[in-house]
This record gives sequence, structure tokens and C-alpha cells, in this order.
Amino acid sequence: MNASIETNPLLERLPKHLKQFIKPQDYSDYTPINQAVWRYVMRKNVDYLSKVAHHSYLEGLRKTGIEIDSIPSMYGMNRILTEIGWAAVAVDGFIPPNAFMEFQAYNVLVIASDIRQLEHIEYTPAPDIIHEGAGHAPIIANPEYAEYLRRFGEIGCKAISSHKDYQMYEAIRLLSILKEAEDTPQEKIDEAEKAVADLQNDMGELSEMAQIRNLHWWTVEYGLIGTVENPKIYGAGLLSSIGESAWCMTDNVKKIPYDISAANQNFDITQLQPQLYVTPTFSYLSLVLEEFANKMALRTGGLSGIKKLIQSNALGTIELSTGLQVSGVFTNVIEEEGKPVYIQTTGKTALSYREKELVGHGTLTHPHGFGSPIGKLKGFNLAIEDMSPKDLQAYSIVENETVKLEFEGNIIVEGEIITGSRNLHGEIILISFRNCTVTHGETVLFQPEWGNYDMAIGKKVISAFSGPADVNSFDLINIVPTTKTIKAKHTDERNELENLYALVRDIRKNKGSKTELKSIFENLKNNHSNDWLLSVEIAELLKDSDEKQLLQEVLVYLDKLKEKRPEIAHLISGGLDLIFDSSLPHLPQRH
Repeated sequence: MNASIETNPLLERLPKHLKQFIKPQDYSDYTPINQAVWRYVMRKNVDYLSKVAHHSYLEGLRKTGIEIDSIPSMYGMNRILTEIGWAAVAVDGFIPPNAFMEFQAYNVLVIASDIRQLEHIEYTPAPDIIHEGAGHAPIIANPEYAEYLRRFGEIGCKAISSHKDYQMYEAIRLLSILKEAEDTPQEKIDEAEKAVADLQNDMGELSEMAQIRNLHWWTVEYGLIGTVENPKIYGAGLLSSIGESAWCMTDNVKKIPYDISAANQNFDITQLQPQLYVTPTFSYLSLVLEEFANKMALRTGGLSGIKKLIQSNALGTIELSTGLQVSGVFTNVIEEEGKPVYIQTTGKTALSYREKELVGHGTLTHPHGFGSPIGKLKGFNLAIEDMSPKDLQAYSIVENETVKLEFEGNIIVEGEIITGSRNLHGEIILISFRNCTVTHGETVLFQPEWGNYDMAIGKKVISAFSGPADVNSFDLINIVPTTKTIKAKHTDERNELENLYALVRDIRKNKGSKTELKSIFENLKNNHSNDWLLSVEIAELLKDSDEKQLLQEVLVYLDKLKEKRPEIAHLISGGLDLIFDSSLPHLPQRH
């Protein structure tokens, strides 16, 4: 079954540059072993998390259509998520942080549709459907948390990155792929781990994106809620890890009251977390997010915001006090007394107002860059944007007049005015000149031979953020990751084991007879002596049957397997505990 992505109205609103990351979920790719891994993790999780997770978890499983026995289909999830105002899409592993957060801003949950290998059943550094389907999805059924997630995405996708952030993203993505893939040579993993460590030690001052990713990690991924003495789990990384969800509740993990200082606490995706943050309520998460947003260039603008964009060496936008927005790669700023007096982009640039490109001012008009003075005219108390028509007439700032405008910071614009553009409030936001020269002292910033000159109007920069003002101004269909996830190998031995898992799954669904279990078990013992999960599943089916002797044989075999492979002994014991010592909490039924 190929699950269509066109199953929720929210998906139709997504811009093209986000749709490029979506891949179809081919449900037939999930093997019987994959289904057994999902079922084991979900049974363990629901049994344990019903005691330690936030109360929204079990109710959220019901509301989002997550089943214990089967990997969810995106089609079914989207149909059900519509009811709570969300949607879901499948992607290939990690996607760039800006894109991940922008999906959230559209109320769309990003789900890596691959599933972890049996060998990594407790934890994988790679995002997978267990982490995101069973971790993120249930908690967004809580309206207060869902709004936090949406708002986080809306603010987070505007965070400005450093040029090293994308290198770090690619390095972490590669490491997660190599660690999850089977038979990866240890030297390759060591090399990838060293690359991540080297970058972590050489990141310099944390960018906005690095800081907000930290906040995301310590809340959305690894958050606890309640009190430090009695916390509950809500972070998806913990909800999806049968190992770490138990570990995090011990005294081995330090519990810290959550506040904005978490923005500066880095993390290592390959290790158990040594400390976790506890928020008292979901609403408190939003308070901290707003506190952080108030410090972002998105809200502070100014010289520092422009400098952050220049350091990012990536597409970004500044907004002036008139509402005019300039989008491009910022390469220079001239400053005077701590204020920007001239900004410059290089390459394709677009001008917008209220996130809509100004007619005639797209990248075709400004293919090589854009420069403009910022601020007031020297010796004038009144900024150009505040001048009435009479004021403009008095200072000869009208069509067909040749003027010499001297701005604070020694920026001089001299030329013949062609026309001006106004915003909805009647303020002039742009003036176009012919035969124009722009200078800063002895430096020529623009000369008549370059064509007409468009000058932005604004006494200050009120905002600076990542990405374009109007997403349609630029071709953003070119930022997909360079690496791809590595699929499990198909060998004759693996295929035979998959067939055994399929037979047991059919018997559980009453599509086969329990009398087949003896031959399946014999085949497993003789040909697949390292596998443990199928023996646990066979024991589960034998528990209430008349085959007491076969059940005893299976349990003895599992005891020997625990001695032979002590590293998985606790997983075998955990599976048997579910069968013989406890029953799963009752999940409320959908109506």
C-alpha cells in the first residue's frame, strides 16, 4: 500500500520548498521483523509509560490512531490527525532544522518513515517511525502542547544559522545513518563521530539556530513535566526509547528546572542524556519560548541582526521600519555609532512588503544585489517615511527632480527621482532614481552606468531573520540532504527469518494454526540462533495453549540465549514480563 500524502487539507497549504522533502510511505517496505520491532517497543512503552508519562500520552495514542500491533500508515494517521488540526508527512531521516521547524509552523508532523533495526530496538540516533509516530504524535493531541509546537516552528524557522550549522546537520545526519545501518565498519563510525566532535568543539558562539535547537531538544525531544521530585515524560525521544525512558527516571540523570539557560546547553545525540529539564506546565514552555524570541534578531533587528545575517552567508531578510523587506544574501553593512547606515546584498535579491513581493522588484530586477542607505537625512529631524506630501515637496523629493540626499553616516545619494512607492499607510517605502550616484566618503557604492537605482526607505531595521520574506521569490528546491538512509540487506538467511516472523504474525491474527509453532521454533533454533524476539513472540502465543511442553522448551532456549548474549538478556526478560507478569493498560476506544 502506497499511502498518499494528499490525505489532509493542511498538506495542500505547504509551499513547494517543503514538499520537496516529502516521500511516499510504501507500507509494503515494512517487513514482518519491522512489525515485530514496532509491536515489542509499543507494548513495552505502553506498559511502562502508562505509569511515568504525562497523562496526555495514552489518550493521544487513541486520538492519533496509533496502534500497538501494527506500524501506522500515514494515510490513516492523516485522516485521524485532521480531527485535531494536524497532518503528517513521511521524510527520509533528518531534514534541515529550518525545514523541520517550518513544517511544524504549518501544523504538520514530520515522520521519518524508516524503522530501526532489531539490533537497535532500545534506541537509535536516527529518526524513525517509532520515535516520531509513537513519540511526537500522541502528545500533540494535547491542545496546549500542540500550540507550543506550532509556535515553536513558526519562530524557529526564522532563526539565523551560522555557516557551521549546516555542516553540523550534515555530519549528524551521516553519523545517524551509519550507526543505524547494519555492517557499517567501525572505522567509518569512528570517523563520523570524530567529525561531529570536531565540529562541536569548533562552533564558536552559538547561533540563534543552534540555541533554539537546544531548546527544542530539551523540551520537544527530551522534556519532562511536573516537579523535579516527581517528573513525568512528554519528550518524544524518551517516549520512543524503551531504554532511556526507564534510565531517565533514575537518580543517574540530573533533573533541572527548565528555563531559558537550556538554550546554551548542547547535547550529544549518540549518548544517554546526563541531565534533563523539567517544566512545571506546557504553558510555561511557551513563556520561555517568547522570552527567547524577544532576544532574536527577528524581534530586535538593528546592526546586530544584519551582522548575524552576514555571518550566516545564507539567504535572509531584513525588515525596515516602513515594512519594506529586503531578501538576499547580505554581505556588507556600513555602520556609524552602532547603527547601520548602509546595507548591501550580493546576488539575487527581492523586495517585499508584508511577505508579498513588490511588483517589479523580484530577483529578475535585482539579479546582482541590492544596496541602500538606512536612517535619517543629516540635519533633518523628520525621516523621509514620516514626511507629508508638503514636506516632500519642500525638500524637492518629488518626481523628475534631481536631488542630493545626504544621510547620517556620510552616505550621499544624488540623482533624478523617477517615482516612489508607498505602503498601505501612505508612507514612502521605495524611491527609484535615474542617473544616480551613491557614495560613502571616497567609496562609490553605485554609479549611473549600472542602471536605475532603487533606494529603500526606513529609518531603522526592525527585524532580521532567516529565509526570504516571500517564499515564491526564490527557487528553494535545492536544499535536500546529500546523504540517503541505508536500507537493510536482503540475504537468503534474512529472507527465511522474515518468513518465519510472517508465519507467527499470521498465527496471532488467526490466519494460521498454532500447530505450526513447533516447526517454526525448530527452524529458528537450527538456522537463526542469534534471533531472540521471535522466540518471545512464540512464547506469547503458547502461553494460553495446550502446548505446555513446547512453551517450556522455548523458555529454556531463551534462558540459554540470555547466557549466550548477555547484552540482550534484559530485552528477553522485558518481553517475557509483559507476557507473564502484567497486562497492558486498556487504551480508550475511538468512537
